[in-house]
Amino acid sequence: MTDARAKARTERGESRFAEGFALFAECLLTGVWIAVASLPLVTYPAAFAAGARHLGRRLAHERGGWREFTADFRAAVRRGWLVGLAGWAALAAVWVDVQAVRNGLPGGPLVGAVGILALIGAAVAGLRAAAAWRPGASWRSLLAQAGRRTVLDPAGSFLIVGGLAVVVCSAWFSAPLAVAVLGAVAAAAVAVEERYRRR
Repeated sequence: MTDARAKARTERGESRFAEGFALFAECLLTGVWIAVASLPLVTYPAAFAAGARHLGRRLAHERGGWREFTADFRAAVRRGWLVGLAGWAALAAVWVDVQAVRNGLPGGPLVGAVGILALIGAAVAGLRAAAAWRPGASWRSLLAQAGRRTVLDPAGSFLIVGGLAVVVCSAWFSAPLAVAVLGAVAAAAVAVEERYRRR
């Protein structure tokens, strides 16, 4: 695949720097698309799945744009909104845990730490599932397989956690910057899944 990419780059007359910069720009644009598609709040898994598919097409030098992203999003949201709803429920449960810790619940710090770690693990598994999504795939089986990969591939999981940390820091610094960085998180999930597949 690397030889094919190098050949395609040579045929187009692009340098490695130009190709890398184009991919970076595509990640930023994809982040905006993901943010717009996530506005209904429960559609964020489908938005990340569509974004990951778009970036995968870009890496494979296949044509694709807003129309393909929209078609993937519509296919992913059919059952993906349930995953988004479950994610918000998990966040609410962790928020209750943190409130219990703040109110002095015995053993609260341990419960709070476990809850936060579980939420981070669920977010990583969700991103890995979104990166592996294909039209017609079952979200339930994707999440089960992604959960196993999250545990069996800690290095890849930590890379995704790093991407999530960049989004959080960007949002803290400037909210509009975090929107564009969402595409970089999708790209990180695609890269981690590709790395795991090639092992």
